[in-house]
Order: sequence, then C-alpha cells, then structure tokens
Amino acid sequence: MRCFIAINPPVSVRDALAAATAPLRGAAPGVPWIEPARLHATVRFLGEVDRSFIDRLRSALGATGRQTRPIPLEIAGLGAFPTWKRARVIWAGVGYEPRLELLHHDIELACTGLGLDVEGRPFRPHLTLARLREPGGDAARAIFRASRGIRFHYAMTLDSIDLMQSIPAGGAPRYERLAAIPLARSR
Repeated sequence: MRCFIAINPPVSVRDALAAATAPLRGAAPGVPWIEPARLHATVRFLGEVDRSFIDRLRSALGATGRQTRPIPLEIAGLGAFPTWKRARVIWAGVGYEPRLELLHHDIELACTGLGLDVEGRPFRPHLTLARLREPGGDAARAIFRASRGIRFHYAMTLDSIDLMQSIPAGGAPRYERLAAIPLARSR
C-alpha cells in the first residue's frame, strides 16, 4: 500500500482556494491541475507499507493525536518548487505555526519508532495545486504572471490528521482515507 499522512482542509477551504486560483488555471489550461477534492498538505510520506503495518501506525498516530490540541492554520500565498524560474510544482502555502512543526516532529518520531527511515527533508507544508510537465517553461511563466494578482487568506483549525492511501487510477491517483486521527488534548 502506498500511504501518507495528510492535512485535508475542509471542503469550504478547498473550494474557496480553487476559486481564488482560477486565474492560474486560465493562464495555463494545459497544465494538469489538482482537483479541489484532492488538495491536501502532506505531513509525512510513508511510501509502500504492508497492510499489517497500518494498525500499528494507526495506534502510534492515535497516541500522538491524544497529546496534541487542535492547531490554528492559515492557508495563504502562492509559490513554486524549486523556484518560480524552474517551477515543477505550484503550491498554496500553509502559514508557519510552531505547533504544526511540533506535530510533524512527533509524527516523525512515531514513524521512526515503528522502523521507518527518517524522512530527511525539511518540512515545508503546502497544498500542491499543479505539477508542471516542463519545468520553467511557458506555462510556468504564465502562471507566475497570473499569480502576482492573486491574494487569499483562509483560516482553519486542524483538529485531525489523516492516514491516506494513494491508489493508482490511470492518471491522477485516487486518495482513500484509511483513518482520521483526532487531535484531542484538552486545553
């Protein structure tokens, strides 16, 4: 099973983000844009794991969730990885929140405690809007020009994280939630 741990924003935030970024899609209609229902922020990519691993992971994540209170998050700003000039991924940002950094750290500890390798790259939470076939090409330049006029800011409360499975579906993968892990620590 190909799995990951994600932040799935509420439908209202996903739909509002899709509406706010419509000019980007208009500027580069040939780009494979991510459907609003699939927008998420990956907290930890797990890769291929055995089905037997899922119950142990769900239990470890549950313990992490019980120690974490809900986290206020902001979705704002646009960017590109690695840079706008060499854009491969267009994204919407997740604002810096120290408690989200701590949650990521605790999730990393839970995963490594179960035998997974340390992920080893910086945690830069974002929602991928598109993946470009031609990095830094005409589409990237058109998206960058269109992005300069877009402003949005959405507030949400992260009250759960999701254990997700990515299922190949002949193009864009289909995502299935295997478990919703509540963040439940009382204030």
